[in-house]
Amino acid sequence: MILAGDPLFLGGVDGGVVIVVLVKTLVAFAVLMVSVLFMVWFERKVVSDMQSRIGPNRAGPWGLLQTLADGIKLFFKEDLLPDRADRRIFKLAPYLSLVPAFLAFAVVPVGGVVTVAGHTTRLQLADPPMGILLLLAVSSVAVYGVMLAGWSSGSKYPLLGSVRASAQMVSYEAALGLSVATVVLMTGSLLTSEIVADQSGGSVLDWNFFRLGFLPFVIFAIAATAELNRPPFDLVEAEQELVGGFNTEYSSLRFALFFLAEFMGTVTWSAVIVTLFLGGPAGPAPDGGFLGAVVPVGWFVAKVLVFLFTYVWLRATLPRFRYDQLMDLGWKKLIPLSLFWLLVVAAITVDRTYVFFGLAAGAVLALAMTRALRLGRERLAPGVPAMAEES
Repeated sequence: MILAGDPLFLGGVDGGVVIVVLVKTLVAFAVLMVSVLFMVWFERKVVSDMQSRIGPNRAGPWGLLQTLADGIKLFFKEDLLPDRADRRIFKLAPYLSLVPAFLAFAVVPVGGVVTVAGHTTRLQLADPPMGILLLLAVSSVAVYGVMLAGWSSGSKYPLLGSVRASAQMVSYEAALGLSVATVVLMTGSLLTSEIVADQSGGSVLDWNFFRLGFLPFVIFAIAATAELNRPPFDLVEAEQELVGGFNTEYSSLRFALFFLAEFMGTVTWSAVIVTLFLGGPAGPAPDGGFLGAVVPVGWFVAKVLVFLFTYVWLRATLPRFRYDQLMDLGWKKLIPLSLFWLLVVAAITVDRTYVFFGLAAGAVLALAMTRALRLGRERLAPGVPAMAEES
């Protein structure tokens, strides 16, 4: 069931099929690890350029080996284990953060269909029938690594950072899921390969970015940034208040795993955004042959690079949100907006004549919510916090 959508399994499973699957797994893991090394270097270089600095330039040409040197340094550092820590959970938590990022990337179509040693397969590690549901499931599991790391450390600052992570995930997971639901409604399938095929009409107007309106794309991008704990939503690590956040007590290889999980998640979610809204590897390409297999991969990589640059740009530009701003954006804006747009897309899918009623109902709900929020702000008059403090 996990690999059912791949034409590789149409003729059954034999030794050759097993070897192809193993090779695809190793290649996907190697490519993702190399992309993480590149992403760390890329972020340092772009931020240094934006701040008129040089950035890494010692290890390797243009500092390309700096990330590798840092990894080797972390590998040989002393591995700390706090006396009050829960030893088993403390050691397990980094892997619970790292593995979901790789599993999410497994369902992303990187290219089209290729033939290797007589076996036809997709340039995609797995194409399960419930691909989108698997993606949402593993994204929800990732927070357990952060939560358990803070809880098992036996220290109050990591615990506060992990509690922030769970609250942040709950706030933005709903908006992220509702924006994905609009894609599923438009495509009519949970297969990521079919979502890409549905956008491969030869024109950029066939991309879900345009067919759904830009709103689900914007909501998903913001929610994914919050899921990744990337700036300006990096309150989980908030050095000013929490020392280092959930990973304060970690060092050596286990700290490197958390660092690796963050950047692997950035690459993975950039690929997911491209898959859901920007056609994935879809783009002008010759039919068949070597170029027909390579050019779609080039389009996919180019689109992902745009988002990686955008994530770095946000990190270098925007200040960190306050916690109340984070919660307000998730609960009071993104969730109602994504739910409203889901109803509009559903009305368009059923019958376009229902769109007017959907927009009218959405306008009424928006006015009611605006009124409720305004009343809430009025109740928080200047004297109310003072009275709360006195009590």
